[in-house]
Amino acid sequence: MLRFFLIFMGLLITLFAARISTYGTKYVTEPFTGVLADISAHLIMMFDANVHAEGVIIQSTTNGFAVAIAPGCDGIEAVIILISALVAFPSPWKHKLIGAVIGFFCIQALNLVRIISLFYMGQWSQVAFDWFHLYLWQALIVLDALAVWLIWLRYLPKTPRRPPPPSSPGEPAAA
Repeated sequence: MLRFFLIFMGLLITLFAARISTYGTKYVTEPFTGVLADISAHLIMMFDANVHAEGVIIQSTTNGFAVAIAPGCDGIEAVIILISALVAFPSPWKHKLIGAVIGFFCIQALNLVRIISLFYMGQWSQVAFDWFHLYLWQALIVLDALAVWLIWLRYLPKTPRRPPPPSSPGEPAAA
Protein backbone atom coordinates (compact mmCIF):
# COMPACT_ATOMS: atom_id res chain seq x y z
CA MET A 1 0.00 0.00 0.00
CA LEU A 2 2.89 2.35 0.75
CA ARG A 3 4.35 1.65 -2.70
CA PHE A 4 1.01 2.51 -4.33
CA PHE A 5 0.71 5.73 -2.32
CA LEU A 6 4.25 6.92 -3.11
CA ILE A 7 3.99 6.18 -6.82
CA PHE A 8 0.49 7.69 -7.00
CA MET A 9 1.56 10.90 -5.25
CA GLY A 10 4.79 11.15 -7.24
CA LEU A 11 2.91 10.82 -10.53
CA LEU A 12 0.23 13.29 -9.44
CA ILE A 13 2.83 15.91 -8.58
CA THR A 14 4.83 15.27 -11.76
CA LEU A 15 1.84 15.27 -14.12
CA PHE A 16 0.19 18.31 -12.51
CA ALA A 17 3.50 20.19 -12.68
CA ALA A 18 3.80 19.27 -16.36
CA ARG A 19 0.21 20.39 -16.95
CA ILE A 20 0.74 23.85 -15.46
CA SER A 21 4.15 24.36 -17.05
CA THR A 22 4.46 26.78 -19.95
CA TYR A 23 5.12 23.88 -22.32
CA GLY A 24 2.15 21.86 -21.02
CA THR A 25 -0.18 24.83 -21.27
CA LYS A 26 0.94 25.86 -24.75
CA TYR A 27 1.21 22.44 -26.37
CA VAL A 28 -1.34 20.30 -24.49
CA THR A 29 -3.96 22.28 -22.56
CA GLU A 30 -4.74 25.05 -25.04
CA PRO A 31 -4.98 22.84 -28.15
CA PHE A 32 -6.95 20.17 -26.29
CA THR A 33 -9.37 22.72 -24.87
CA GLY A 34 -9.93 24.15 -28.36
CA VAL A 35 -10.74 20.67 -29.66
CA LEU A 36 -13.20 20.19 -26.78
CA ALA A 37 -14.91 23.47 -27.68
CA ASP A 38 -15.15 22.43 -31.35
CA ILE A 39 -16.56 19.00 -30.52
CA SER A 40 -19.04 20.52 -28.05
CA ALA A 41 -20.16 23.11 -30.59
CA HIS A 42 -20.61 20.46 -33.30
CA LEU A 43 -22.69 18.31 -30.95
CA ILE A 44 -24.82 21.32 -30.01
CA MET A 45 -25.23 22.30 -33.69
CA MET A 46 -26.81 18.92 -34.38
CA PHE A 47 -29.84 20.25 -32.47
CA ASP A 48 -29.31 24.03 -32.48
CA ALA A 49 -27.86 25.83 -35.50
CA ASN A 50 -27.48 29.10 -33.56
CA VAL A 51 -24.13 28.22 -32.01
CA HIS A 52 -20.64 29.36 -32.89
CA ALA A 53 -17.27 28.19 -31.53
CA GLU A 54 -14.05 30.12 -31.78
CA GLY A 55 -11.00 28.94 -29.90
CA VAL A 56 -12.19 27.88 -26.47
CA ILE A 57 -15.42 29.91 -26.59
CA ILE A 58 -18.85 28.52 -27.44
CA GLN A 59 -21.44 31.23 -28.08
CA SER A 60 -25.14 31.37 -28.82
CA THR A 61 -25.76 33.58 -31.85
CA THR A 62 -29.35 34.24 -30.75
CA ASN A 63 -28.78 35.72 -27.30
CA GLY A 64 -24.99 36.24 -27.18
CA PHE A 65 -24.45 33.99 -24.15
CA ALA A 66 -21.03 32.36 -24.24
CA VAL A 67 -18.97 29.94 -22.21
CA ALA A 68 -15.20 29.66 -22.30
CA ILE A 69 -13.62 26.32 -21.54
CA ALA A 70 -10.84 27.21 -19.14
CA PRO A 71 -8.00 25.04 -17.86
CA GLY A 72 -9.57 22.95 -15.13
CA CYS A 73 -12.80 22.59 -17.13
CA ASP A 74 -11.27 20.23 -19.67
CA GLY A 75 -11.22 17.02 -17.63
CA ILE A 76 -7.44 16.75 -17.78
CA GLU A 77 -7.13 16.77 -13.99
CA ALA A 78 -9.45 13.77 -13.68
CA VAL A 79 -7.46 11.97 -16.39
CA ILE A 80 -4.24 12.72 -14.48
CA ILE A 81 -5.74 11.28 -11.29
CA LEU A 82 -6.90 8.16 -13.14
CA ILE A 83 -3.58 7.58 -14.92
CA SER A 84 -1.67 8.04 -11.67
CA ALA A 85 -3.86 5.42 -9.98
CA LEU A 86 -3.60 3.01 -12.92
CA VAL A 87 0.19 3.25 -13.10
CA ALA A 88 0.64 3.00 -9.33
CA PHE A 89 -1.44 -0.15 -9.01
CA PRO A 90 0.54 -3.36 -9.51
CA SER A 91 -0.86 -4.85 -12.73
CA PRO A 92 0.29 -5.69 -16.27
CA TRP A 93 1.13 -2.68 -18.45
CA LYS A 94 -1.26 -3.90 -21.13
CA HIS A 95 -4.15 -3.55 -18.67
CA LYS A 96 -2.93 -0.13 -17.53
CA LEU A 97 -2.89 1.10 -21.13
CA ILE A 98 -6.37 -0.27 -21.85
CA GLY A 99 -7.66 1.34 -18.64
CA ALA A 100 -6.06 4.68 -19.52
CA VAL A 101 -7.54 4.76 -23.03
CA ILE A 102 -11.04 3.70 -21.98
CA GLY A 103 -10.88 5.98 -18.93
CA PHE A 104 -9.80 8.97 -21.02
CA PHE A 105 -12.79 8.54 -23.34
CA CYS A 106 -15.23 7.96 -20.44
CA ILE A 107 -14.06 11.09 -18.63
CA GLN A 108 -14.13 13.20 -21.79
CA ALA A 109 -17.58 11.91 -22.79
CA LEU A 110 -18.95 13.00 -19.42
CA ASN A 111 -17.05 16.28 -19.74
CA LEU A 112 -18.77 16.96 -23.08
CA VAL A 113 -22.13 16.41 -21.37
CA ARG A 114 -20.94 18.82 -18.67
CA ILE A 115 -19.92 21.54 -21.14
CA ILE A 116 -23.12 21.29 -23.16
CA SER A 117 -25.35 21.25 -20.09
CA LEU A 118 -23.57 24.28 -18.65
CA PHE A 119 -23.90 26.11 -21.97
CA TYR A 120 -27.68 25.75 -21.81
CA MET A 121 -27.93 26.17 -18.05
CA GLY A 122 -26.13 29.50 -18.24
CA GLN A 123 -28.75 30.77 -20.67
CA TRP A 124 -31.50 29.69 -18.30
CA SER A 125 -30.16 30.68 -14.84
CA GLN A 126 -26.84 32.15 -13.75
CA VAL A 127 -27.35 30.90 -10.19
CA ALA A 128 -27.92 27.33 -11.38
CA PHE A 129 -24.97 27.63 -13.78
CA ASP A 130 -22.63 28.75 -10.98
CA TRP A 131 -23.78 26.02 -8.59
CA PHE A 132 -23.56 23.21 -11.14
CA HIS A 133 -20.26 24.51 -12.54
CA LEU A 134 -18.48 25.03 -9.23
CA TYR A 135 -19.87 22.17 -7.16
CA LEU A 136 -21.79 19.37 -8.84
CA TRP A 137 -19.96 18.89 -12.13
CA GLN A 138 -16.48 19.20 -10.59
CA ALA A 139 -17.29 16.40 -8.17
CA LEU A 140 -18.95 14.23 -10.83
CA ILE A 141 -15.95 14.39 -13.15
CA VAL A 142 -13.58 13.28 -10.37
CA LEU A 143 -16.07 10.59 -9.30
CA ASP A 144 -16.10 9.42 -12.92
CA ALA A 145 -12.34 8.88 -12.72
CA LEU A 146 -12.79 6.95 -9.47
CA ALA A 147 -15.60 4.83 -10.95
CA VAL A 148 -13.51 3.99 -14.02
CA TRP A 149 -10.61 2.96 -11.76
CA LEU A 150 -12.84 0.78 -9.57
CA ILE A 151 -14.38 -0.90 -12.62
CA TRP A 152 -10.89 -1.38 -14.08
CA LEU A 153 -9.80 -3.07 -10.82
CA ARG A 154 -12.72 -5.48 -11.11
CA TYR A 155 -11.64 -6.63 -14.58
CA LEU A 156 -7.97 -7.18 -13.81
CA PRO A 157 -6.87 -10.80 -14.22
CA LYS A 158 -6.90 -12.67 -10.96
CA THR A 159 -3.48 -13.68 -9.71
CA PRO A 160 -3.40 -17.14 -8.13
CA ARG A 161 -2.55 -17.20 -4.47
CA ARG A 162 0.68 -18.92 -3.59
CA PRO A 163 0.32 -21.92 -1.31
CA PRO A 164 2.07 -21.65 2.04
CA PRO A 165 5.62 -23.02 2.09
CA PRO A 166 5.84 -26.69 3.06
CA SER A 167 6.66 -27.25 6.69
CA SER A 168 9.90 -29.01 7.59
CA PRO A 169 9.79 -32.40 9.25
CA GLY A 170 9.20 -32.15 12.94
CA GLU A 171 7.36 -28.79 12.72
CA PRO A 172 3.64 -28.63 13.28
CA ALA A 173 1.65 -27.98 10.10
CA ALA A 174 0.25 -24.49 9.66
CA ALA A 175 -3.48 -24.25 10.15
